[in-house]
Formats: sequence, C-alpha cells, structure tokens
Amino acid sequence: MDFPFPIRKIIHVDMDAFYASVEQHDNPALRGKPIAVGGGHRGVVSAASYEARKFGVRSAMPSKTAKEKCPHLIFVPPRFARYKEISRKIREIFYEYTDLVEPLSLDEAYLDVTENKKGIESANQIAKEIRQKIFNETGLTASAGISVNKFLAKVASDINKPNGQKTIHPDKIEAFLEELPVEKFYGVGKVTANKMFSLGIFKGKDLKKRSIEDLTRMFGKSGGYYYNVVRGIHHSEVKPHRIQKSVAVERTFFEDLFDEQQINEKLESLSTELHSRLQKNNILGRTLTLKIKYKDFSLFTRSITKEEYFSSADQYFNTGKKLWELRPFDKPVRLLGLSLSHLNTEDQKLVSVQLKIPFKEFEDQ
Repeated sequence: MDFPFPIRKIIHVDMDAFYASVEQHDNPALRGKPIAVGGGHRGVVSAASYEARKFGVRSAMPSKTAKEKCPHLIFVPPRFARYKEISRKIREIFYEYTDLVEPLSLDEAYLDVTENKKGIESANQIAKEIRQKIFNETGLTASAGISVNKFLAKVASDINKPNGQKTIHPDKIEAFLEELPVEKFYGVGKVTANKMFSLGIFKGKDLKKRSIEDLTRMFGKSGGYYYNVVRGIHHSEVKPHRIQKSVAVERTFFEDLFDEQQINEKLESLSTELHSRLQKNNILGRTLTLKIKYKDFSLFTRSITKEEYFSSADQYFNTGKKLWELRPFDKPVRLLGLSLSHLNTEDQKLVSVQLKIPFKEFEDQ
C-alpha cells in the first residue's frame, strides 16, 4: 500500500473502564461486582465496570434503565479529584517516552513515538512498557492501539480490550479496513451506522466502493472524512499543546430545586469551585455562562461578557445571580452550571512541532 502522507508511529492509550476501575481498586469489596459510577436515585451513569457492561449497562444511560438491566448494580459516587490524581501519574509515564502527547480526556491520549526519548525502535514495545508501568504504579490496566496515524491507533485500541493492545502494521492496513465493520470506524455513530446499513454499507470494503461525491451527498462534510479514513488516510497530527477554551462546573441535583435560597447556595458553591479550578491553572476569562436544566429537561443558557477578566468567586457568584434573574420562566431546576470562556489561554501563541521522519520499522503484534 502506497501512502500519500508521512508515516508516523502513533500510540493511542485508553484506560480500561477508568472511573469504575479506580473505585474497584480503592475498595476491594467492589472488585468483581457490577458497579456504576454516578447515577444513583436519578441522573445518568458516568462509567460502568466490565461486570456491569455484561448486562448492557453503559455510560450516559439513565440510572433507572441501568438498574432495570442489572438489578444488583451498585452505584458509587464519583471522586473526580482522585481520577485526576491518577491521570497525572499516567501522563508522567507518557512523558518519559515523548513530549508529543495529546490528552483527549483523563483516561486516554495519543502519543507520537516516531522519535522517542528512549530511542526504542518498536512502537509496539513502547506501548507494552507504558501499559506495564501504568499497572505497576496505579494497579490499573490500560489498552493500546498502534499504527501510522491517530485514526487507526484509536480504532486499534478498542480491539483487544481490556488489558490488551493491537498493532495495525502498514502492510495490513488496507485488508484490515476493508473487513472492519463500519460501526467500528471511529467517528461513525449509531445513527450514521444505521444509515449506512440501509444503503448496503456494512464493512469498509462496501464503504470503499462509494465515490467521494456519493458519500458527500449522503453524509455531507463527513463524506470526505469517510472516503479518506477507509483508505487509511488521516492527516491530523498529535497536538501536544491543546489550548483550553472553557472551564465549566455543573451539578445535577438529587431533588429538583425551586427555592431561591437553595439556588443561591448552589450558585455560591459552584462559583467557589470554578474559582478554585481556574486558580490552579492560572486561567482567567471574560465570558461567564449560566446553564439551567429544568425538571422537564428543557435547557436555558445565558452569558455575560466583560471587557476585563473575571477574577474572583464573588464576581462569578454575583454575575451568576444576575443571569439567573434573566431566566424566562420559573420551573423546578434539575441542573445548574457555570462556565467561563474567552480565556487568557487563547492569547497564548503555542506552537506544536510535529516530527516527520522516514518510517523505519514497525513491529507487529
């Protein structure tokens, strides 16, 4: 297969059921049991253990549905400070090998190891070492995908989960993608997959038969993306400096709020938490947004932008109260959130340098 782009060695590392695995690691009584992080009396599941997934429990599922699928499901409150603590340890391991690390969330990241700090030729070996170090230092397992670009590495990391890895060798990319079910293509959601099925597109080889004109007509701008990735073409580079554009805090309440005093207490708490997060990272912003989700799940947002940066919890709280007064109607409140955007991070001129060197050796699994 000829490649019309630079060949790189990309690893996608993805922690296995991260939030749930942390809870099971920290509390041995939960090990081997179906647990859901979040959810509870109301709300949605943030993460599910593999034991819970066997019953069909998934993240973003309403807790009521999750309980129906798995009556003995154990709900555990999230501990985000703990998850962030472990995430920092994991990223420190990544940086032992390369500075070209692009975190996607607390539990996954891309690494470009085309050139790496340890001079290891095999990307497959680097992935094995990283996964072993993560286990040694945190007691948690990770899966990894290795290939020539981010798209293929992301797809590969899901193949041998949990606690496994998969290398898609350059010589095997074409055959691999032709046999890959379209619902396994990263970027193809459930709705798009069903549309593809209705058009007789079930595997990569079916997708490959369609022209870029046909795919664009059927799927809009995404058509060009599908046309390229089924041919192994994905130009996006690992971006180690992702400029943060907003910081948000929000809370879903156990019982709907209606009392003005309760609302003020929650806004004050959110303002304090938002300020704490911003202070830790020396972040300032000029636009404050209030988010309200009502009992009927209708959503209202309203923002205020200032010429100067917001700089204190009192400012967030007082501005949040003004935005609250602008709400169009009074209904019981299910969720409140505050977010800050137009950040000073957007003013930073960060340059990411992507290494492009000839491909030498890519060891297969």
